[in-house]
Amino acid sequence: METSRLDLDLHRLELRFAGTRLMDGAAVERLARSIAEHGQIEPCVAAAAGDGFVLIDGYRRVAALRRLGRDRARVESWTCAVADGLIAVLTRNQGRTFTALEEALLIRELLGGSGLSQRDLARRCGRDAAWVNRRLALLSALSEAALAAVQRGALSSWSAARVVAPLARANGAHADRLLASLAKEPLSTRDLKRWFGEYRKANKAARERMVDQPQLLMGTLRDQEQRREGAKLRDGPEGECAADIKIIEAATARLCKRLATQGAALAFLGMAIARLRGAIGALVAEMERRCDEDAERDPKGGEDPGGARQGAARDRKGAGAVA
Repeated sequence: METSRLDLDLHRLELRFAGTRLMDGAAVERLARSIAEHGQIEPCVAAAAGDGFVLIDGYRRVAALRRLGRDRARVESWTCAVADGLIAVLTRNQGRTFTALEEALLIRELLGGSGLSQRDLARRCGRDAAWVNRRLALLSALSEAALAAVQRGALSSWSAARVVAPLARANGAHADRLLASLAKEPLSTRDLKRWFGEYRKANKAARERMVDQPQLLMGTLRDQEQRREGAKLRDGPEGECAADIKIIEAATARLCKRLATQGAALAFLGMAIARLRGAIGALVAEMERRCDEDAERDPKGGEDPGGARQGAARDRKGAGAVA
């Protein structure tokens, strides 16, 4: 494959595969600042097509150049079929790594326009057929609304793959309602991950509320966290120790109930019980040592109103004897 470097007017670049790339405004802004300071370092990649060129790679660079008001781009022109150029970009080991969703969109384009079978495409990409199937399965699980949200940057590709896609496979109506809610009030990827964890644990009635008002749930969780942090600050380290002891007590109570129903099937727990006995023994010994140290530093164990009165009485008696 022959290549050549050109400076091309942006209007000569056909952005045929713009729909396969995910918008990232922050990344484009960083590129724009870099180009403004250092110039365009990495060329775009294009395949000649008639009088123009089909842009294969460099969609963010083109967006950054346009943001800067530039009308020309440095381009590496490949003398190859467009499909071959896409496969080369898809399998390369340098440059920006495509997300799983971008790979899926590129695969769909290639299967639709190149005449390649899934097996042939996998072989040319140096992958197995299962990789192609996983990417296409991810794409098929997302509605057009979800894809559009990812492409315009309203939904992260991680959220689409790890939250919206599995939710759509389980309950398509809930996925659509969640997307509608996020279109009005977006959640960060971190918050959406946490929301999905809570959704997995919730009952059906709660899930109905959660998909329509995901922000309400996250607000409630943040309020709970703030109250817990406030309690920790108020109670100090000793309060945290007391809370941990309560957790241990609750765990041992649950274990006692479970063990009562196991009968003779407990032999395999021997080693675990031995470790537990050692851990509990070490904890008790450490607590007793700390209590003894505190008692030596403060023999009275803190202020004792009764003790204070007795001490005062002794002082008065002693004073009378001297007098």
